[in-house]
Amino acid sequence: MTSSLSSSSLSSRLSAAAHPARRLDAALDGLAVAFRGMTAHPDEHNCVCHWGSAEELARLKAPDVELDDDLLRRTWQAPDWSDHPAVLRRILPQFARSLVAGRVEPFLGPEEIGRSFDRGHWQRWPEEQAAAVREFLHAWWSHTLTAPAPSAPAHDLLALVAEASGTLTPWLARWEALTGATATRHLAEAAFHWEDCLLGDRLPWTAWDGEDEKCAELTAWLLDHARPRLAAHGAPGELLHRIRLLGLTGPARWEDPHWPDYHR
Repeated sequence: MTSSLSSSSLSSRLSAAAHPARRLDAALDGLAVAFRGMTAHPDEHNCVCHWGSAEELARLKAPDVELDDDLLRRTWQAPDWSDHPAVLRRILPQFARSLVAGRVEPFLGPEEIGRSFDRGHWQRWPEEQAAAVREFLHAWWSHTLTAPAPSAPAHDLLALVAEASGTLTPWLARWEALTGATATRHLAEAAFHWEDCLLGDRLPWTAWDGEDEKCAELTAWLLDHARPRLAAHGAPGELLHRIRLLGLTGPARWEDPHWPDYHR
């Protein structure tokens, strides 16, 4: 009996992994299971003037109570909880579903959402909880790269997951592995979005830390992987030249005939 159940469970996981939409649904269900019954710390508090009322705070201390969109936004955005990990665990199942549905509008950019995850130190949580968060982020990323019209552009989600996890490497590796036309189209759109900042040697989002290192890694990846891939898929020549310029420095870059006018 145990062997049969284990085999069935493994088969279900493999099936979900093979279909990004099903994998994402399973990851959202996994968050609901892992964080069911979670509450903010009983002594948690926040400013009535700047965050919300005592009645709203009490909702965070009650398990599994749905929050309205505005209260959810104020909760994940607040940087000053005394126990941010507990607050994040409390809202995470609803927060994740709102993110996937495209109902979360960060004021400062998608990296702001990633920082809320980072402030929660989720990678230090008990393994079952950390694994549920990790699987959600990876499932959402894979779904976004393979969906024709995802709720968030791939370049925005990359900023979010990089800040949530503190690294670019696994996310770029997954993009590299997904070689289909949809993931490649998202790559071209991202390169158009990034090239202005990267030509100025700036990361296209504000990083919590390691901004220079992330900028260098993203630039190298565009040169080594993205440019050949986009060229093979017929990307516009001007975009390919802009990526090529990332490999040049000093006068060789800005005196190149393809150096964009808006940087002159």
